[in-house]
Amino acid sequence: MRNQLALITAEPTAADLAAIDAEWPLIAAELDLLDAEITLIYAEDHGGPTELDWRRLRRAEARVTRAAADTATRTDPRRAA
Repeated sequence: MRNQLALITAEPTAADLAAIDAEWPLIAAELDLLDAEITLIYAEDHGGPTELDWRRLRRAEARVTRAAADTATRTDPRRAA
């Protein structure tokens, strides 16, 4: 049990932080997409989404696609070694 507790309270390693940093553009794009989707849901109760809301959603979807492709094509330095 003590060993499991150590795993939970351990700080992230440099490799963990590097992996998060490498994936951050995708994470940020997904958060923007989620925000656009929430805006659309909220708009349903207030007269419906506007054209700007739909445009924001399409742009967020495109950004996620681009970020996912960029993340997938980047070389992982741990694999190259």
